[in-house]
Amino acid sequence: MSKRSVYSLMMASVMTAGLLAGCSGGNNTKDTAESSNKPAETAAATNQAEGAYPDYSKGFEKKVSLDIPVYERAYEGWNVSDNYYTRWVQAEFGDKYNIEVNYVPITRSKEVTDFEQLLASHKAPDIIFHYDMPQALTYYGEDVMQPLDYAEIQNYAPTYWKSMGETIEQYGTVDDQKTFFFAARPEADNFVNIIRKDWVEKVGMKVEDLTSLEKYNEMLAKWKEAGLGVSGGNLLQNFFNFNYPFRKWPVDAKYRALYSDLSVADLTTEETEAYLRNLNYQYNNGLIDKEFYLRNDEPKIKAEFVAGKTGNFGFYLANNTDVFAATLQNNPDAKFAVVPPYAGVPEGNKPQGRAYWPFGFIMGINYESKPEERAAVWMYLEWLSQPENLFKFQNGIEGENYTLDADGIALKNPDYKGEAVLAQNNNKDYWGLVTEIAQYPDEAKTRKANLRNWAPAGYEPLADDLVKYYDEVAEFRTPDALFNVVLEKVNEYKADLNTLFQELYVKVVLAPEAEFDATYEAAKKTYLEAGYQEILDEKQAAIDAGKFR
Repeated sequence: MSKRSVYSLMMASVMTAGLLAGCSGGNNTKDTAESSNKPAETAAATNQAEGAYPDYSKGFEKKVSLDIPVYERAYEGWNVSDNYYTRWVQAEFGDKYNIEVNYVPITRSKEVTDFEQLLASHKAPDIIFHYDMPQALTYYGEDVMQPLDYAEIQNYAPTYWKSMGETIEQYGTVDDQKTFFFAARPEADNFVNIIRKDWVEKVGMKVEDLTSLEKYNEMLAKWKEAGLGVSGGNLLQNFFNFNYPFRKWPVDAKYRALYSDLSVADLTTEETEAYLRNLNYQYNNGLIDKEFYLRNDEPKIKAEFVAGKTGNFGFYLANNTDVFAATLQNNPDAKFAVVPPYAGVPEGNKPQGRAYWPFGFIMGINYESKPEERAAVWMYLEWLSQPENLFKFQNGIEGENYTLDADGIALKNPDYKGEAVLAQNNNKDYWGLVTEIAQYPDEAKTRKANLRNWAPAGYEPLADDLVKYYDEVAEFRTPDALFNVVLEKVNEYKADLNTLFQELYVKVVLAPEAEFDATYEAAKKTYLEAGYQEILDEKQAAIDAGKFR
């Protein structure tokens, strides 16, 4: 997912949502009609009339090119398109079915831009994905996804369909058109905000003392006085849940629908004002990274933490992360702990966070993909869904990357540096097409395995605390509203507003404290006039009509 704010410490649980609806477009109708690529529904009718789908179990007669998107996260030494696992997929799956499997890098911090550029140049992969429904609906509204035939998916990917068919049937239809398919999202999350425990203790406090934003700021002031360092910071972009801890509880559903949006940031509510006022205070008092607005991707944020300049860092915890070892090289006495989810919450408020919808990746088939390429997608998801293939993608080679314990759980070898080394998030960007979390047959074993996958050797308590806090604040996580209409004004203005938001909020934060009010009021006016008011009006009309859940 996108970068979290320092204060967005709580992640999400599985929640339910409603059927989707939206607008229809013209690419599928026009382009597929003018080519040999029949729309899936038409193809389905033909195949069902003939009594069968083409049998590709022995491979395609002519080589099929399958282009699969994969996140590029700038892991040092990792080539997302060419590594042991991409070559393994080609050898075990591609060669067997006469498919050339190509992994297309999608920059994680710029994924929408990358997809849009690839679509514009007609070089987009066969799967178009995103984690959040507003952007998936935007792709649908741009007419770059072709209609699906669920029977075709079931034919070529019965294992995958058994796992995800019910979810696809419940959430995958837009405007009566079968459009989306999904990855599973079991209820778990490994995003964590860690803190320099040794710094906390050097100023006479304990991590458990960080029970509110006020206590957190008190600690930062002591860090400054002791000459230790500052709180980490980053540019807000792409993921806008920064003001959740400043909200009243419980959240009114209509208020949530109006202002909670992953596509467009809220700049105008009292919650955002409170968030920015605190950030302005931290900035002007030297408590936060003075150049937070330059930290626009994870490696830049991480570098400040590793260098010992900042005292906290949010990331996805994995047992092969290098952040602890790298930090210890520069700071041999460093100790680490999980930031309590209450540390960013003003006194009297609840530790609110955003809940996930009950699916991971939201995916569609590129409208330009041919029927054979579409079939190859389903065949790939089927192959990936086989337990032995998924297990290898998640764990590597037995005896090298891991050994099995008495429970059959993989015990990772933290010192393995061979050819089959996994990416720093345990290859999730590859197997995430079918599930968000590595799973075992029973829940207890899955949780035990997750803890092992998340915690580097010697740091098991971090994973334990992550899970403990996740469970503690579960009741305060709520999902964003799921509108059952495409919000045209959101699509029209979001790109420009996202750029404008960054400019305006940074200006507000950097203003002298005495000038905060005037700077913020001017920013709100500019933002509303730039299109945000039209978005709010459109949303309000949909809310009044009951077009959301």
